[in-house]
Parts: sequence; C-alpha cells; structure tokens
Amino acid sequence: MTTATRLLDELCHLTAQSLESLEPLDHFQLIKLLGEGSYGKVQLAVHKKRGTLMALKFFLRDDTYFLSFLREYNLSLAFCTHPSLTSALGIAFSTPTHYVFAQQPCLYGDLYDVIVPEVGLEESRAQGVASQINGALSHLHSLGFVHRDVKPENIFLCDRECHWVKLGDFGMVKAAGTRVPCVWYCSPYCTPEAEIARKTEESHSGHLGVDSNGNKQKRDSGKTQRMLVSVDPSTDSWALGILIYAMLMGSLPWSETISDNPAYKSYLQWTNWEDSASQEKESDQHENFHQVAPQFAAFTPIAAHLFKSLLHPQSRLRGRPDEVERYLGEAWLLDKDVSR
Repeated sequence: MTTATRLLDELCHLTAQSLESLEPLDHFQLIKLLGEGSYGKVQLAVHKKRGTLMALKFFLRDDTYFLSFLREYNLSLAFCTHPSLTSALGIAFSTPTHYVFAQQPCLYGDLYDVIVPEVGLEESRAQGVASQINGALSHLHSLGFVHRDVKPENIFLCDRECHWVKLGDFGMVKAAGTRVPCVWYCSPYCTPEAEIARKTEESHSGHLGVDSNGNKQKRDSGKTQRMLVSVDPSTDSWALGILIYAMLMGSLPWSETISDNPAYKSYLQWTNWEDSASQEKESDQHENFHQVAPQFAAFTPIAAHLFKSLLHPQSRLRGRPDEVERYLGEAWLLDKDVSR
C-alpha cells in the first residue's frame, strides 16, 4: 500500500464522520443537466453564497455503496491535481435519496460526442487528447492508483476543440495490486487477461458437484466463488490504445477482445507474424512481417508500433501510457499531415 492509498483510507474515514445532510435547493441554483448514467446524474449549479459555478454529481443511495462514494470524492479532492483530471471542490453532502459532491464543471460534453463515426477526429486533436490522457494516467499511476475505466464517455471537454480535456469518473479506481473479482464484458476496452480469467472461472464452475440426495449435478456457476485478479496499470495502457484507435478511425478495432473474434484474431496473427519474422532469415518468411491486420492498414509504421506496444496481448509486456509522448508530432495516419 502506497502513502497515497493509506491517506485515501484516512480521508474517507474523516469524511464519513462529518458528512452533512442538506437540501440542494437551499444552497445551490440548479441550472441544467450535464449528464446522467446508472450511478445517477450530474447537474450544472451555482453556489448561492459564493457565486461559484460547479457540477454537482448525484449518486443514488439505493445503488451506491457509501464507501464507494467516499473513495471517489476523496480521490478527486486530494489526488486529482493534474490539469487533465476532474477534481472535487471540497463540498460533499447527502440527501434522503442521494450522496452528492461538487466538482469542476466541464461545459462542452464528453469526447464520445465529438468523435465522428467512421471518421474520427483530426489527427492533431487526437494526438493532443492522447497526450493529456497519458499525463492524467501517469499521475494516477505514480500515486499507486489505476483508473480501470478509460473510454471516450469518461473524458470531458473544457472547450469545443479538445485543447483541454479531463479524465473523470473515478468509481472504478483501485490501488495497484488490489485483488478484485474478475470482470469480463463485451467490449474492445476489456483486456485479453480478462478473457483468460473468465475462461478459468467458467472451467471451475463447470465441475460436477453432489446434491442433497447424493446425486451428481453440475454446479450452478452463479454460486461459485469469483476468481480474483490483481489490479494492474497495464489495464489503462490497453484502454488508451483502444481510445487512440477510436479517435483516429471513428470506429473500434474489434467488437470484443476474445480469441475467436475474427478482427481480434487478425490482430493477433499480425503480431505473431512479426514475432516469428524477427527470428527468421528467409525472405519468404520475412514478407509476413508486412502483412498488417486489415483494420490497422491506414496507420503509419510508427503508429502501428505504438498500437502493438499499448495493445500487447501479454500485460507484462504492454507499454506504459507515457510511451505515447515518444510518438507525438509524427504522422500516425498514412497520407495525412499531422499539422492539419
């Protein structure tokens, strides 16, 4: 446990003791809804006494663990000092239906809203966002935290041109090395190691048990113990790689990260060809080195190298987010000028 993670626990304990119950309309003028999701909603508001513009994040009490709320608030308040991380403003309270805290407002929506489907962003804008998110993740990682939910919907815009963006939504953040239940979901943002853990879990759940009458039966997978995996910063590297692809192409490289997905399989074959080509001297083998996975054919060799680093199938060999900085200013798309 790092100093930061120990301090976070202490701050949560103190906040739990001092959290007040307030009626929002007595203290804030609610202006408009900024966003909403399964957690609750975010509303733009003005503090009536201070005149300060802020975003109030409302968490449904029935669907939110109190400790989860405390951790997200205190992480955002005490540790999100990087300019590309959303930070809390030191106001937290409860209502009969919600837990609430105030944070810096981002008035221009999220990154998902500005990525044009099948087109993406201008390359210079995509590189700018990638650089900022790298900085945000590197800051969190230096403190011993892993975001675990990097995606366009969690990157908020401070201007329409994406010159300044902020990574937010810290509900999934965990300390590196923490053991958590394996979570697999149907998305390219889900890592390859999650599929491996899921398969292991399913193989265990498929074992035969014995019922109360002594008869053999297949165990109910819903009752088996979840497999625990260690939280690792490489999860954020993978998500950053997928994010960069989405910004440049306006699409995703595959629909889900599973070994029998055709698009993901073609990517694995591409990376395997390169591994084998580096060991072979014969020219016919060396030709395979250049057989790019179809969905990566629009990228320059430099960008392809970045993707293969951030999206390495083996987490221990995956590049860190700060590797992005080495590639900035270079062309990432073929026949494109990065200055445009």
